[in-house]
Amino acid sequence: MKTFFLSMAGAFAAMLVFILLMVSFVVVLIAGATSSAPPKPDQIVLSLDLNAEYPDQSPVGGLAAFSQTPGFIDLLTKLKAAETDDSVKGLYVRGAMIGVGSSRAEELRQAFHSFRDSGKFIIAHTQGTYGMSGPSALRSITAADEIWIQPGTDLFATGVTFETEFLKGLFDKIDVTPEIYPFYEYKNAPNTYNETAYTEPHREAMTALAESIWNVSLREIAEDRDIPVDKLKAELESGPKTAQQVIDLKIMDKLGWPEEAEDAAKERAGKDSEIVELAGYIPPSVSLKAPLIAVIGGEGAIVTGGAEGGSPFSSPPAFASDAIARAILDAGDNEKVKAIVFRVDSPGGSPTASDQIWRAIKRVQEKGKPVVVSMGSLAASGGYYVSAGADYIMADRSTITGSIGIFGGKFALEGAFNKIGVTFDTVSVGGEFADAYGTGKFTESQEAEVKAWLKRGYDRFLGIVGDGRGMTYDQVNEVARGRVWSGEDAIGKGLVDEIGGFMDAIEKAKELGGIEADVTPRLTYYPRRKTGFEALESIFGVSEESAKVAYMLGTVANDNRMQALLEELTAADAANSGQMMAVGPRIREH
Repeated sequence: MKTFFLSMAGAFAAMLVFILLMVSFVVVLIAGATSSAPPKPDQIVLSLDLNAEYPDQSPVGGLAAFSQTPGFIDLLTKLKAAETDDSVKGLYVRGAMIGVGSSRAEELRQAFHSFRDSGKFIIAHTQGTYGMSGPSALRSITAADEIWIQPGTDLFATGVTFETEFLKGLFDKIDVTPEIYPFYEYKNAPNTYNETAYTEPHREAMTALAESIWNVSLREIAEDRDIPVDKLKAELESGPKTAQQVIDLKIMDKLGWPEEAEDAAKERAGKDSEIVELAGYIPPSVSLKAPLIAVIGGEGAIVTGGAEGGSPFSSPPAFASDAIARAILDAGDNEKVKAIVFRVDSPGGSPTASDQIWRAIKRVQEKGKPVVVSMGSLAASGGYYVSAGADYIMADRSTITGSIGIFGGKFALEGAFNKIGVTFDTVSVGGEFADAYGTGKFTESQEAEVKAWLKRGYDRFLGIVGDGRGMTYDQVNEVARGRVWSGEDAIGKGLVDEIGGFMDAIEKAKELGGIEADVTPRLTYYPRRKTGFEALESIFGVSEESAKVAYMLGTVANDNRMQALLEELTAADAANSGQMMAVGPRIREH
């Protein structure tokens, strides 16, 4: 009994300590959120660490919302606003060690050039890059006035590689039969389940995409560093380069340590200058009377339903059809909103959800509101579906888009279960198709019905694209069939209107919305971003057990590799339950 009470006392004490720590944590957060901002320095050097992972778009809830974590597009808008802030003298950039993605590197480069054109400087520092980084780590900083590299490090930027895993060999061993039907030969997402290696169409598409990204990267790096493209290509492809070799080749400018580069930036900015993180920088306010442009973002897999009920700890905003469609419609109903910029960063997902979002865009267009799509790193399959009806589509040269096609079917699991002694028997009432999505294989007639259903979905997809892009069915089909394209190649195929990033999309929205070129619009975000206190309330409104699960899920969700795998598993699960999927390939670039 004594031991029991001692244990209870210990547990109670531990609980009390936990509560006190949580209260202290909340108090600190609230104090930080409510305290007055420190005086703004007269001379600022903004800093940006490209090793930090940012979602494409700012989270709308959870702990990240409480801390006001910016998305990548928020960093771009802050940097653009800083161009007219006299207190901002320059930018200090910490280069990424494992890459930032080709499309993101392209948008950063464009933003840096614009920043320098405003009369401000950029100093970048890198601690080298790893072998998996590809060219994006280098490409993202070559627009700087001055690039430093740490002594003793190396630069790996030898090309672009796409790597895909294939599970058919595993499925054969455990007697799982994938009956997943792609429309058509370039729709390579199901190849992970159906094949043991690249098919010829799959290899053709991936090779063309890799070549496009590599060639664009080389051109931009060569232009920024004033090196002939052929020479740069030969040097980079010959293998990793030491820091001294990088300097000798004039790819970078100086050897030095991070603190030395930072001191050089402060010295260049002037006496008493201070470093301010770009994420925390508060740019000059825009007049409340300024015309509005609505910014709506969709990131991740496109799913049906609303965005509620997700983990309060997860940071990426959901691409849920109810939430995104409602955001579009609400922006359309706001008479002060002159145009809408729809930022899409998605591998695709449910055609049903994509259809709902497409229809919302058509409805606001009927009210005279122009919609401009800004494609992020990936706007493929369903990501292209939701974009197709826009008035104008902009993509980076390195954006992965297209993948106009669908797939569906199931995994026949009966054989695998039989191997471990599990058998099935079925009672089915209705037509022959009633038990189609059971554990056994499709019958011939069931397979025919599934393929006919998928063909109808494919035809509707092509009709949506044709209507939005002014193309015939045959014209769309020629560039569709599930094939992915780089943004640069998509221009020539009629799938994209112009090469440009998020800030270019804002300028286009100004033009289409009738806003004068010299007027700075005010950006308003849909869905409305939660305040810190709203986010805090949602966090502590869950049970302790739910919070623990949410935390673990949030940690997983913030890992890019796990996120990609989860999206693939979600697609597989959806197909196995009888859903049609419009999902592009899962691409790991390095």
